[in-house]
Amino acid sequence: MNNFWLLTVNMGYGHQRTAFPLKELAVGGLAINVNDYEGIPESDKRIWETTRRGYELISRFKRIPLLGECTFSFFDKFQRILDFYPKRNLSKPSLQLKQTFSLIKRGWGKDIVEKLKAKNLKLGKNLPFVSTFFTPAFMAEYFGYPGNIYCVVCDADISRAWAPFCPQKSRIKYFAPTSRVAERLKLYGVKEENILFTGYPLPKENIGGRRMDLLKEDLKYRLLNLDPQEKYREYYAPLIKYYLGDLPKKPNHPLTITFAVGGAGAQKETGVNILKNLCSDIKKRKIRVFLVAGNKEKIKNYFESNLKKLGLARSKYVQVLFGKNIEEYFLKFDLALRETDILWTKPSELSFYSALGLPLIIAPCIGSQEEFNKRWLLKSGFGSLQEDPKHLDQWLFDWLKRGYLAEDAMQGFVEGEKLGTFNIEEILKK
Repeated sequence: MNNFWLLTVNMGYGHQRTAFPLKELAVGGLAINVNDYEGIPESDKRIWETTRRGYELISRFKRIPLLGECTFSFFDKFQRILDFYPKRNLSKPSLQLKQTFSLIKRGWGKDIVEKLKAKNLKLGKNLPFVSTFFTPAFMAEYFGYPGNIYCVVCDADISRAWAPFCPQKSRIKYFAPTSRVAERLKLYGVKEENILFTGYPLPKENIGGRRMDLLKEDLKYRLLNLDPQEKYREYYAPLIKYYLGDLPKKPNHPLTITFAVGGAGAQKETGVNILKNLCSDIKKRKIRVFLVAGNKEKIKNYFESNLKKLGLARSKYVQVLFGKNIEEYFLKFDLALRETDILWTKPSELSFYSALGLPLIIAPCIGSQEEFNKRWLLKSGFGSLQEDPKHLDQWLFDWLKRGYLAEDAMQGFVEGEKLGTFNIEEILKK
């Protein structure tokens, strides 16, 4: 069934990962990359490429002491999120938004909108336009897309750039992953009826149906690994019983850490530090590590090279998760999460995966939006800041003994919004 056009951008993983769970009901079962589709005008592609390469370059450059930090801070000012308090009118367009609209007014994005209009005519109906990035939604509205326009937000808080230039006159509707995003959009001037609090779209492969049978079953086994001394279970047995029922007698997999780098490949060195510190336990088959290379062959080769140096190249207790394309990577990643106990990553869109009962170890942020994602994780009790990776073999086991990570896992599961995909699909089916 063709329910809607699904649009995204392949800049990093965040916007594509957000689209991935929604593809099932989209036209053709796929998402259109607005910055890289068949027949895209060279002028449009050039603008997108400049944006993508600039961000990836600065993300990697950030690691250079002093100079890198200063350069990134200057760049980040253009997309920063202003303090929420005191609450006030924040509807004035930002410089980033003005730049975006100046390009749109010159024709940026008109081609894809006109193509979808023509396809609607052939279908005999105006399908909803659903974008996981704000710019395509702005393009659709500016160039008169006739159907409903939706924007799926993929951060726990957002900058002014996400809201339209004239929010009170806009018909773009937003799927908000958190109540903070919903409140923020109001401050930016978006009409209340255009804000739909749905939760973030998580993969159905990790949830099951609305009853969340798969998710609950995986979390039962996870708690055994996260709470080896039964400290957490001793205090919160009634809570666990209420939400999950009886726990199994023993785990179905070894304690497993998944470390995920971002699309620009930043922080890959932390993955190697994890291997170095846990090498002995990996060789003794006490711990398993998944290193996420995404669809970046350079990152895959980097991890594999270090595995050889550490004598872990043939170990079944270390896996490099790599896909030749983005779809293959997402499928492998989602599957690996079912046997993951701890997700270690910077606070990107993966922050929302805490709702799957996955405690997050929070790596350093890259960008203003990740700082706000980090705040959300910490205030919600869904994750903990990483300590020095060089001493991982000390602090990680202390956390496990005290049941800290088990607490984060249950907190994320109980309070996190898990049914975003189902909620969004329900709205789009109407």
